[in-house]
Amino acid sequence: MELLDAYRSLWSNRSLPATENEAEDVLLDAIRRDLLDEMTHPRLRKSPYEKFSLAITRIATSSLHAKQQYELVRLYVQQLENLPSR
Repeated sequence: MELLDAYRSLWSNRSLPATENEAEDVLLDAIRRDLLDEMTHPRLRKSPYEKFSLAITRIATSSLHAKQQYELVRLYVQQLENLPSR
């Protein structure tokens, strides 16, 4: 739940309701959707690598604790590696 709260603090315009049991799944799904740029019109979408770069920059320049930053970056890398090849 702590990482989901950290994610919410970086992307405050995203509503991510979750119980304690659902927090990890909700966070992983939000990261996957962010990498796929699903919240943007299809003609304006960026590649997963561009979205990854933007997310990592945002995480690195945030005021989150180093451990939270590391864990979020780790989850982004994991989700990027799990995306289907295009």
